[in-house]
Amino acid sequence: MAAPAAAQTEDPGSTSTTVGAAPDPSAGAVRGRLLDLKETDASEDDVPVPGVRITVEDSDGQEAGTAETDSGGLFRIPLPGEGTYTAKLDEDSLPDGVSVADDEIEFTLGPGQSRTLLFALNAPNRRTEGKVDLFLQSLVDGTYFGLLLALASVGLSLIYGTTGLVNFAHGELVTMGAIFAFWFNQTLGWPLILSGVLAVLATGAVGWLLDAAFWGPLRRRGTGNTALMVISIGVALAVLNLYLYVFGGRTRPYADYRAQPAIDFGTVSLPPKRIIGALLCLFFLVAVATALQRTRTGKAMRAISDSRDLAASSGINVDRVIRFVWLFGAGLAALGGILFSLSQDVNFEQGSSMLLLLFAAITLGGLGAAYGALIGGFVIGLFVSVSAVWVPTELKNVGALVVLILVLLVRPQGILGARERIG
Repeated sequence: MAAPAAAQTEDPGSTSTTVGAAPDPSAGAVRGRLLDLKETDASEDDVPVPGVRITVEDSDGQEAGTAETDSGGLFRIPLPGEGTYTAKLDEDSLPDGVSVADDEIEFTLGPGQSRTLLFALNAPNRRTEGKVDLFLQSLVDGTYFGLLLALASVGLSLIYGTTGLVNFAHGELVTMGAIFAFWFNQTLGWPLILSGVLAVLATGAVGWLLDAAFWGPLRRRGTGNTALMVISIGVALAVLNLYLYVFGGRTRPYADYRAQPAIDFGTVSLPPKRIIGALLCLFFLVAVATALQRTRTGKAMRAISDSRDLAASSGINVDRVIRFVWLFGAGLAALGGILFSLSQDVNFEQGSSMLLLLFAAITLGGLGAAYGALIGGFVIGLFVSVSAVWVPTELKNVGALVVLILVLLVRPQGILGARERIG
């Protein structure tokens, strides 16, 4: 059966009133949205429940925070810091005819973490899911995640193909796009769509400047690929700590599209922002593939990936093409980070946490292959999500890595990689 509609709320807002002193800005919080599910499987029947009191107690039984849901059923409770807490819903504050299946939720909060609490109201018939339903939902979620990985890994693959650089700092470009969009959206108050466009352009410009002022001079000095890889690790660590200092350790949402009710497609539920995000990914992936195949710059990129010296001898301006690779690669990484943050919120280390999967994607597709990242990212993302149906969430990346190993045993150069001659 379909999952509770309340469980589809990914990041409700923070409009409820909290009792107590203002918390430390570095502390965490819990949030959620209470919906009367009306004992039906149709999400359009769900009704927000205002005025419900929720109290959070720490491990010693002391009150850590309390709030009441607003007119949209939203609540947010700042908490003093990490630890184990218990959230209790006051059943006496529920309207007549509304009941909760479980009025207590125990949870653990990390430093600066923000979590979502899910209280299912009037949903006794929507609490059980079979393996088939979970598989179908995971298949859809994995398709979306695979598209995001493909989008974010294209630049990493092209940079390797044109320069030979194994860029461990590519994940920080993913995070940069998400943080830029957050700053434009939350700090300046601009709409998220405009903020996202500006964030992609800004991150693309940073990628161009990085090659012009940093990586390009290192290449011209004859710095080896191994040394460049080690430098990229140092750059990644430095930028990651810069993000932590500037942005902080909290997970923060965008101002727009936070609490969208899901649309049910049979037993599969999706919020509209994921549907739009998937369509955007498809559009840009098709555009990238078309550009690589049809445009002059795209053909030059593929030529440099095949043989840099031969491309230079045929009159191609290699340095200028590599700048375009950094420009577009950084922009696509930023777009992937923004779309990922729509569901998971913005965190200073989200790009670095995806880096292993990005490398797995380009390795599976074929290192340096122009189209390999598109296929590799999709396959890896799909298996990461689907494997969570049968294995613990903490081990969900194992399925993707097993697929990577099996494919490389049969085809060491990757799905679209070219065989290399030895000797």
